[in-house]
Amino acid sequence: MNRDTDVFVTEGLVEALLEYAAQEDPESLSMALSVTPAGELDGADRLDEDTPVFTDLYVPQQDRSVNAVFGMDFTIPPRQTQGRFLSHPDGTADVTREDDLHEVMLVAVPPWERDGIRVFNRSGERLSLAILDAVPPADPFEDEYYG
Repeated sequence: MNRDTDVFVTEGLVEALLEYAAQEDPESLSMALSVTPAGELDGADRLDEDTPVFTDLYVPQQDRSVNAVFGMDFTIPPRQTQGRFLSHPDGTADVTREDDLHEVMLVAVPPWERDGIRVFNRSGERLSLAILDAVPPADPFEDEYYG
């Protein structure tokens, strides 16, 4: 990654994550995040094309009996996510023992604004964050299903 910044995330993803956190408050939230290489983004030209940028999230599925029984989310493709978003409505701005650990963890606290997001590695060490005004490629199936 870039020597000045450890983690890159798109502005659109940050806004979506904060909106989900606000909707779930006072409950905490844990969401899987995935990356797209910077070379595939519109607006990430200053980064090396292989630099991973967090662009996508997997919305947790509610009321799924298999997930409830086995405690696993089978809706997320295995090894397809490189990070996790965690909301802490109690204001704890660090990783806690109760959190789902991942390679990279974005932790947000109220009032659900950008400056309330912290980034950590799996060991709980704080990393730097850059929010990019970049857009991921259009989903080729989006128009087919939603268009």
